[in-house]
Amino acid sequence: MKTVTVQDLLNRFSMEVLAGHGQLQRMISKPKTHRPGLEFVGYFDFFSHAHVQVLGRKEINYLHTLSEEERNLRIGNVVKYHPPCFVVTRNQEGLKYLKKYCEEEGIPLLRTPEPTYKFVDLMDTYLAKALAAEIAIHGVCVNVSGIGILLRGKSGVGKSETAHTLIHRGHRLVADDIVVLRKISSETIVGTHNGKTKEFLALRSVGLVNVSRLYGRRAFQDETRIVLDIELTKWEDHRLNNELELEQKFTEYMDVRIPHIEIQLQPGRDVAGLIEAAANNWYLRQQGYSAVEDFMKRLEHE
Repeated sequence: MKTVTVQDLLNRFSMEVLAGHGQLQRMISKPKTHRPGLEFVGYFDFFSHAHVQVLGRKEINYLHTLSEEERNLRIGNVVKYHPPCFVVTRNQEGLKYLKKYCEEEGIPLLRTPEPTYKFVDLMDTYLAKALAAEIAIHGVCVNVSGIGILLRGKSGVGKSETAHTLIHRGHRLVADDIVVLRKISSETIVGTHNGKTKEFLALRSVGLVNVSRLYGRRAFQDETRIVLDIELTKWEDHRLNNELELEQKFTEYMDVRIPHIEIQLQPGRDVAGLIEAAANNWYLRQQGYSAVEDFMKRLEHE
């Protein structure tokens, strides 16, 4: 199971440590933050105590309205579950009582100047990616007109060369050779690089090139949502598809189904152009348009 530490959060976000300086290596294993408003009023069913606890104006103002005895009771009932950390937003003051309990229980208390809604959104996005299940596969990942595509095929089939042609046409490289796939949700796979290969593309007969240096910063993108899985294969005459509409196939990565297309290679065939067409066709389908249905309607009209 993947984890991040409270120190990782400090490295990523602008926050100060108000308490628990010696506990910054505490582990966080759950994505999504939690605002313990209901818990402060005594309702603990389904308390997400393993999540980062965010205290906005509503929570802090409520605690300020309580008597010292009642406030100590409410806070004590929450900290006894030992969440990984508390984060107070908007640089709110008057937190002496929170500091006391967090120091006693060894729970980091952090403070950020960000408004609650913005901080929660940023933190949830960060945790979803940092804690996402991931696998590494052999292939190339590109972004074609805003559409993430995974290119696969046997070694030497021409994946990197095809990616280079796409980059030359104004599209973007995400990863070459090793593609890291992260499962962000039950329906979303994100492709990225492994850090070492960032911006690099290996071209046979040419060598290693840095696409950002070669074609500018727009030639590279750090990550992209994968919506098409395209396999490049050698040409086989008897497998040539001439149907008006092919049966939709899928490839599964970590239980997420991605539409799959096979493109056969042959000298003179515009593979990059076919990939562009596949990407644009996928987009049109998402908008509810089918070229086959449009064509059949024209025949019926005639």
